[in-house]
Amino acid sequence: MHVVLHKALDQAVSDGLIPRNAAKGVKVPQAKRKEIRPLTPEQSKALLEAARGDRLEALYVLAHNTGLRQGELLALKWEDVELEDAVLRVRRTLTRTGGKVDVGPPKTNKSRRSIGLTTSAVEALRDHLVRQLEEMEEMGSLYHPGGLVFANESGGIINPSNLRNRSFTRLLERAGLPKIRFHDLRHTCATLLLTKNVNPKIVSEMLGHSSISITLDTYSHVLPTMQENAVRALEEALN
Repeated sequence: MHVVLHKALDQAVSDGLIPRNAAKGVKVPQAKRKEIRPLTPEQSKALLEAARGDRLEALYVLAHNTGLRQGELLALKWEDVELEDAVLRVRRTLTRTGGKVDVGPPKTNKSRRSIGLTTSAVEALRDHLVRQLEEMEEMGSLYHPGGLVFANESGGIINPSNLRNRSFTRLLERAGLPKIRFHDLRHTCATLLLTKNVNPKIVSEMLGHSSISITLDTYSHVLPTMQENAVRALEEALN
């Protein structure tokens, strides 16, 4: 809020509407960082196994394989997915206006991105498409297609709270896993990539972060392991 006000008042000063930016003298309270709790590789496998055969199995596969935000997953459309080329494009996300959930553009240009798909992700999406077409045939005129990859039973937007409470929480219980936020699946994807020595710049672009510093700051807990791997790599190269 302070950043937005500061920029708005700066513009007002430039336009000669006010004499000074009052936001410059405000001491902003320290932001409290939420603890991230990524799943281990074993826990991820347990969750995906629990999701096997589930109506939204492909959603959880994509969450692990792409690191997409919940809103980006639920706003994904089939026109954004190229199964033959194994790539998807993030062009939209869920927005909330006056208590109503709708599909809108991403908040930043960095959020618009292309992400390569793993073989398992492509296979999961193919199976999901077959299941969705069967649902459309069963529902007939009651189904209102909007092109969403992950839609509710009538073709509309899945409410994020319903996804968490009616699907995600139950899967965690079925897999015997601790309670985590859906957003922690995004952290899981990033952590797995970084521990496999994937370049942080690539991970940052994949997640749609506005800068690599956000990635490095968020996943600083992974850096010590990466440094150890770098030391071992140097020793192997020089010996």
